[in-house]
Amino acid sequence: MFPNPEEKLRAVVERAPEAEAFAEHCLDRARPLLEAVYGARRRLATLGVILLTGWLFLHVMFGANGMVVYRTKRAEYQRLQGEIDGLQKDNDQYADQIKGLRSDPRAIEKEAREQLHYTRPGEYVYVNPAAKAPAKADTSSAKK
Repeated sequence: MFPNPEEKLRAVVERAPEAEAFAEHCLDRARPLLEAVYGARRRLATLGVILLTGWLFLHVMFGANGMVVYRTKRAEYQRLQGEIDGLQKDNDQYADQIKGLRSDPRAIEKEAREQLHYTRPGEYVYVNPAAKAPAKADTSSAKK
């Protein structure tokens, strides 16, 4: 029923010279290509290193977190930091003004004189005619 293992082994051994001849034939045909690749191994390695270096340079310069994006974000950060500093300075100035208006009688008097045109008895207020009061809104359309 089952083939004898010795017969299988004998068949393989009998065909071994044919297999060796086929392998030798394949190596003879592939030898020029293998020798060309082996001879050009330095050139291929150099080309690979050059391509890898070029890709790495492009990635570092123009990638998602590259140098171009970094410089753009750094400039934006500096601009926003300057804006924050200016707003903080304005905020401190307004806080000092509020504190002065709550406690300093001279600051209260100064604001009253400037904004409300208050005077002491015997003083005169001179108003610049170029600085007009806001014009009244036209209400003629509302009357119609």
